[in-house]
This record gives sequence, C-alpha cells and structure tokens, in this order.
Amino acid sequence: MISTLKEYNKLNKTLLNLITVEFFVQLINVLFVAILPLYMKSEGYSDSQYAHFTSYRYFGMLALAVFLGMYIKGRKIVPMFYVAAIGVPFFAVLIIIGVQIHSSPLLLISHLLWGTAYTFIQIPILPYIMRNAPKEQQTMAITLNFATWSIATIAGSFLVAVFNGINPDLFTERNLLFVITLLCFSGIYFVMKMEKKEHIPVIKKSRTNLKDYDWVIIMKALIPTMIIAIGAGFTIPFMSLFFSNVHNMSTAMFSTLNMITSITVTVVAIYIPMLKDRYGYHRTIPTTQSFAIISLIIMATTQYYSHLNISIIIAAVFYLFRQPLMSAAVPMTSEITMKYVGERNREMVSALTSAIWSGSAYFSAVGFGILRHLDVEYVNIFWITSGMYSIGVVLYVLLIRDYNIREKAGLISH
Repeated sequence: MISTLKEYNKLNKTLLNLITVEFFVQLINVLFVAILPLYMKSEGYSDSQYAHFTSYRYFGMLALAVFLGMYIKGRKIVPMFYVAAIGVPFFAVLIIIGVQIHSSPLLLISHLLWGTAYTFIQIPILPYIMRNAPKEQQTMAITLNFATWSIATIAGSFLVAVFNGINPDLFTERNLLFVITLLCFSGIYFVMKMEKKEHIPVIKKSRTNLKDYDWVIIMKALIPTMIIAIGAGFTIPFMSLFFSNVHNMSTAMFSTLNMITSITVTVVAIYIPMLKDRYGYHRTIPTTQSFAIISLIIMATTQYYSHLNISIIIAAVFYLFRQPLMSAAVPMTSEITMKYVGERNREMVSALTSAIWSGSAYFSAVGFGILRHLDVEYVNIFWITSGMYSIGVVLYVLLIRDYNIREKAGLISH
C-alpha cells in the first residue's frame, strides 16, 4: 500500500496541482449531490422540483460541451481551469441563496451557469493529461483524477460529521453547503501554481470542420458510455433521497456511509493501474461492472422489505460494494477510449463524453422527476439503471475486443 502511494507521489507537480483543483470542484459536486436534495426537502421542495432544477445544471454542461471540445483543440488548456475554479463555487453560493429565498429564476440561472463553469474542467482535463503526462504516468494520473470524486466524498463526509458534532443546530444543511463551498475557492490558488507551459499538438486539419474527425471510431467508443450514462442518471444524483425516503436515514448517517464507501473507492482506485497491468482491460472492466450491477439490484430491492430493520443494513452494505466496483472501471474505460480514438479525436471525444453524461443526466433527471411525480417507486427506477448498465457492459466487451484487434494491427497509438 505504502509503496503504491509513493508511485503516485512521483507524478508531475503540475498534474498534482491540477488534480487538487479538480478535488475542490468535486468537493462542491459531491456535497450538492448528497446534501442539496435534503436541504431543498427541508425547505418544502418536492423530489420532482429538485430534479427539475438539477436538470438545468446538466443542460449547462451539455450546451457548451461540443463547442468547447473543438475550441481547445490546438490551444492552451490551463486558462480554462481558472473559469472552473472561480465559477463553480461562485454559482454554488447562488444556488444556496436561491433555495433560501425560494427564487425559481435564480435557481434556474445559477444551476445553468454552475454546469457551464464545471464544463471548463470536466472536458479539458483528460486531453491535458494525455498531452502533458509522461506515457508511464498516464494511467496513474487518470486514475487519481477519477479518484478525486471519492476523496472529495471522504473529505466532505468528514467535514459534515465534524460540523454536526460541534453544533448540529448551527450547521444545518444550508450552512454546511455554504461553509464548505467557501472553502472550495482555494482551488484558484492551485491553478496559479500550475506550470503555464504545456504541450499543444499541431493542428493538421481544421478544428471546426466536423468532417475531419473519425466519426465511425468515435461512435464505437462512445456508445457504451452513452448507455451506462443514461442508466446512471436515474440513480447517482438521487441516492440520498433513496436512503432518506425508503429507509429514513438521516443526513449525518448518509454522510458517514458515503465517507466509508468513498474510503473503499479510494483504496480500490489506488490499485487500478496494477489490476489493469495484471488482468488487462478485457477481464477487469466487465468483471467489476457486473458485480456492481448485482450489488445495485440487491440494494434497490431492499425497498420490497423496507419495513424490516435488516433492510437498511443490507442496503448500506451493498451500496458500499457497488460504489468501488463501478468506479474501478471508469479510469480504465476512459483510458481505453482515449487510446482507441487516437490523438486526432481526443478533444472531441472528451467533449462528447461530457455531453453524453450531461445530456443523459439532464434527460434522466427530467425522467426521474416525472416518474416520482407519478409515484413510481425507487426500486423500479433502479431496475431501469440495472438494465442499462447490463447493456453497457456487453458493449464494452465488444469495444475491448475491437481495441485489441486494432492494437495488433498497429492502429492504436499510446
């Protein structure tokens, strides 16, 4: 464990600073996923209203994605990170204020602009890593980047537990969101510490002509992501509501569960490069995702017997299993996708990946709101996710086979 961590410490300092910026952005993200729905619930908002406002956050990401992907091709990326480091916490503060004063226009606009600002790190970060990380550090850098979600969840859950322990009446959901969001303006400092010199690939063709991209290759790479993203959109943003409404779990208890889960995610993430080297993409990706699907099904079906005391324990245990298993595959699927499409298509693929996740989250959030408005139970919504995940796993298996064929034919550049 210690020796593995030492390898991560050898990462380029600029990459470590960038990942720290991502950490502060993700700290806001995870806190808003976990606590904002509970804060809005305490202010009298329904599940469907929360989903409606959240959908604008994803719409903001979707609206800018493809344009930004074309714009950064052949250009410096570091300036983009300033927009995210400043914009994400600023608009997060406006969201908190919007809930407090019950201003629908402010909530809609601030969610939209939050999503736009978030895009300025979500899309450029993988192309930046692929451009500037040494070949031998790419897997570690990508893995650590994706681990920021779980590390931020650990930190956020710890902060929530500490503040609740100090004074639960003072540190309400609103005040927790507000204080932690202010802390996240620290990301600006770490952007300033990044090396301004960066590798910029020479553009051989137009950055704005869509005909100059390999669309067949791009679509093969992105279809599995699209299927899984649609399914995830029905589940990931609403986990806290599932545990609150089905199992009556408190905010403090869910934050503690999230912290424990995220510790396991982080530990698993540390060993992802080793797992990839030992077992390869073809074994590690489908195996981890398949067990994650089984865990999700077991967790969701606890609603059938939620009146029994043991149901909350089973739900918590399999939530703890599901998170690291599904998260383990994400760095590997991202890396294989970037290698599969080649340098020429990476910025566009990063943009489209963000657009897919944002678009699917937007439409899934709208769909979730409609389903909850029709009183469809959480377990049935999670069954949709399980089905979509299963299709996605099969498609990833086919993608990995094609990747291996193209690699043997010398068509894959590392």
